[in-house]
Amino acid sequence: MTRFEELDWQSTPMGEISLRRRFEPVAQVDVYEVKLDDEFLMSSLFPVAEIELARLGMERATGKDLSVLVGGLGLGYTAFEALASDKTGELVVCEYSEAVISWHEQDLLPDTHGLAADPRTRLIQGDFFAAAAGRSAFDPEAPNRQFDVVLLDIDHSPRFLLNSAHASFYNQEGLEEMSDHISDGGVFALWSDDPPDEDFMAVLEEVFVDVEAHRIWFDNPLTGGKASNTVYLGSMP
Repeated sequence: MTRFEELDWQSTPMGEISLRRRFEPVAQVDVYEVKLDDEFLMSSLFPVAEIELARLGMERATGKDLSVLVGGLGLGYTAFEALASDKTGELVVCEYSEAVISWHEQDLLPDTHGLAADPRTRLIQGDFFAAAAGRSAFDPEAPNRQFDVVLLDIDHSPRFLLNSAHASFYNQEGLEEMSDHISDGGVFALWSDDPPDEDFMAVLEEVFVDVEAHRIWFDNPLTGGKASNTVYLGSMP
C-alpha cells in the first residue's frame, strides 16, 4: 500500500501548490489534500460544508436551466454538487490556478470524477475578485453576463484571507460590485471556516435580502468530536 504520493506540484504567483494523496490510518481512507507552500488549503476528509454550500445555494434558487458561477474550484466538491441539481443549466468555474484546473481535466480526484467532462461545465482560469470588481470578466465569451447563483469558496473566511488583496471584496462596496453580476432574485452563497460573524452578516444585509448564516457541523474522525464551518446565504431583491 502506498501511504503517500505527491500527484502534482507547480509553482504559481501565490506560491508552490501541490496535490497529494495519503492514507489516513485513523479514518482508514485515502485523503486528497491541497497545500499552498506550507499551508493546507483543503482536504477530502472534510467536504461536508463545501457540498452544503452548493446544496443550500441551489435549494434557495428558483427556476430551471440556471446559470451557476463557482468561485474557487479546489477539490471540486461544490461544483460537483451544483451539477447534481436538476436546476443547473450551465456551470462556470472561475479558478485562479491553472494547476488546479489541470487536476480535474486529468480526473486525478476520484470523488469528483467527470466534473470537467460534463457538457454543462466550463473551467475558466481567472481572478474571481478582479472579475467581481469589474476589472476582468468571469466569462470571456460574455463579459457583461449575470448569473443566477454565485457560490464562493476561496478564502478561509472573510477575516482570514489567502491574499490581503481580497479584503476589499468583503466590505459593502465589494459586495455591491459582486451583486452587479447576479440576476434579479439570484442567490449569493459563501463558505467560511469560522463561526457566523455578526459584523459580516450586517454588511451582507446592506446588499442582499433574506440573509442567513448556516453553521454546518460534521464529524471529525481525527479527534472523535465535531467540527463546523459556516455557509452564508443572501438573495438579490
